[in-house]
Amino acid sequence: MKKYFRVVKNTWEEILTYRLSFIMWRVRTVVLLLSIYFLWYSVLPKNATLFGYSQSMMLTYILGTSIMLAIVSSTRTYEIGEEINRGNLTNDLLRPINYLLYKFAREVGDKAMNISFSVIELAILFFLLKPPIFLQTDLIFIFFFLISTILAVFVLFFINFLLGLVGFWSPEYWAPRFIFWMIFGFFAGSYFPLDILPETIYNLFHALPFYYLLYFPLKIYLGNVSLPEIYQGIIISLFWLFAFYFLANLVWKRGLRMYTAAGR
Repeated sequence: MKKYFRVVKNTWEEILTYRLSFIMWRVRTVVLLLSIYFLWYSVLPKNATLFGYSQSMMLTYILGTSIMLAIVSSTRTYEIGEEINRGNLTNDLLRPINYLLYKFAREVGDKAMNISFSVIELAILFFLLKPPIFLQTDLIFIFFFLISTILAVFVLFFINFLLGLVGFWSPEYWAPRFIFWMIFGFFAGSYFPLDILPETIYNLFHALPFYYLLYFPLKIYLGNVSLPEIYQGIIISLFWLFAFYFLANLVWKRGLRMYTAAGR
């Protein structure tokens, strides 16, 4: 396992090498967060409720998305399509490593950096804005929040891994990824809680994997989900995890049969 820890460390150092690009990414994230924060802060008065949310609950959800996105959505799998198309995948195939674990280690390094900056950014925002937030103290909800977050990390990793494997069949591997992230922001609830939508649309979202990547863990943290609903959500998350894991392995094996190291 030492070699994978080394990969994590190398990824961290690589991000620091291209620090301007990373800082601009974090600035974009903060600007988007502040836009959504002040929107809900102005729409929802302090002593009022809207869609069943008090101001503190809604702002906690919005600020919570910043941490959740750093944990769940930060990824390095965008490199896969490029490696395939340039023939650089050959280098990794010749190394004594498991490619899937190698990419996950790269992802862990990227997430560690994004989480660190996200915590610093939120600490500064808390100091400057002093937002009313909800602190969960029930250990049961905290436990299931952590479990659901870990499951979300793995589910989204395998989805992103699959998107990278598009490179085996097409040089336009960025298009599916771009479309996916456009959909993810809305369907996962990164802009607003999904349960403010009409019931029919909400039930449709409930059946999709996006629901369990961001919205579901945050709802658990807020304590707005019953234990039976939590158990059901964990089981469904496990289903999506195994489904995308087996699909990723299947596509990976089929892709390798077609791989010709073009560009080498």
